[in-house]
Amino acid sequence: MPYTSDLTDKEWEVLEPLVSYIGPCRPRKYTIREVLNAIFYLEKTGCQWRMLPAHFPPWKSVYDLYYRWRRNGKWDLVHDTLRDQVREKLGKQAIPSAAIMDSRSVKTAQKGGQKAMMQQKK
Repeated sequence: MPYTSDLTDKEWEVLEPLVSYIGPCRPRKYTIREVLNAIFYLEKTGCQWRMLPAHFPPWKSVYDLYYRWRRNGKWDLVHDTLRDQVREKLGKQAIPSAAIMDSRSVKTAQKGGQKAMMQQKK
């Protein structure tokens, strides 16, 4: 039962080398592609982990991989690699040479923090 959030074969060809494990490991009960499809379904729909449809791998298996990759930096690596590939395909340098920051987002770290914001609301 395909969803719009499922990886296409072409997308999987790009992602597979980035997410595949190299070296000895125990046999997987669920493929990484199935788990990624479940994660992308969660992201697209905004549903809760425990409400993942039954034809996906169990939510705990999906969450475990998501959490481990978040902690060990795998998601950052995938993001950075894909960004670099897209930029190179567009004829740009892989790593951006400039960044733009919105001053409103920077002000969230000002002295006073949450307490200062609460006073303004009153």
